[in-house]
Amino acid sequence: MRPIVPNLEIIVPSFGSSFSISNHEEKANIHTNHWHYHPEIELVYINGGSGKRQVGSHVSYYNDGDLILIGSNLPHCGFTDEETGNKKETVIQMKPDFLGSAFFEISEMTNIKNLFSQAKQGISFTGKTKKLIGERIEVLNKQTQLQRLLSILSILNELELSKDSVLLNAEGFSMEMQMQDNDRMNVIYNFVKDHFQENISLEVISALVAMTVPSFCRYFKKITNKTFTKFVNDYRLVHASKLLAEKPISISEISYESGFNNFGHFNKSFKEFTGKSPYQYRQELKSFLE
Repeated sequence: MRPIVPNLEIIVPSFGSSFSISNHEEKANIHTNHWHYHPEIELVYINGGSGKRQVGSHVSYYNDGDLILIGSNLPHCGFTDEETGNKKETVIQMKPDFLGSAFFEISEMTNIKNLFSQAKQGISFTGKTKKLIGERIEVLNKQTQLQRLLSILSILNELELSKDSVLLNAEGFSMEMQMQDNDRMNVIYNFVKDHFQENISLEVISALVAMTVPSFCRYFKKITNKTFTKFVNDYRLVHASKLLAEKPISISEISYESGFNNFGHFNKSFKEFTGKSPYQYRQELKSFLE
């Protein structure tokens, strides 16, 4: 089987600016189905809708939009697709030293420097922070270049001070690895993304990256802090969460479409993962089915 080549995204700053801002209307982000990484730090605001969030070894489900900060070279998939239902997606991308390395050494930049360090794990912002910062992000393109720069610095500073934040990967997690590791993990993640509904044996995935099963298991756990089996199971449960919120099909069908062949095992795993039964979870998100 031919390995999947990882996508290194080349980002060009907006004309006359030290960073890039792009706006995508519903369904328009071309990176939705691509597992990619880039040296730029990325701040993504999704206005409304619900979907999968996959950053590093973390997979989860978001609803009512999202605000995510992704660190340098941290692999991730796009967050919207044709069924997300978002109104708009705004993406800000900047190099870690986009104002010069010395600039971030001054005392006034301590908060932003700390934020960029935490972003290596991936950060999701919720509550009032998501709403208020999201509104400010969406008006950046209406500002002058200087106003835009000052606004971004202010936004980054407020994000560091926010209490409405969740680190997506475990402390100490880092995907800033050697290129060989990046290539290998991209092959693994893309394979899971395309085949999670099937039975993925350790023999198949190990052979895909030219490793023995024991070596692969040790390697994957060292890189991600998860066993491969747990990563695949989490991915399936997140997909099930998405289907429960978006598709008016039976829970048994959702179990099957998410890669679970045993309905009892699905129910038990889902409750351990979310704290709710699939039925309870669907009832709480009933508005997404209307």
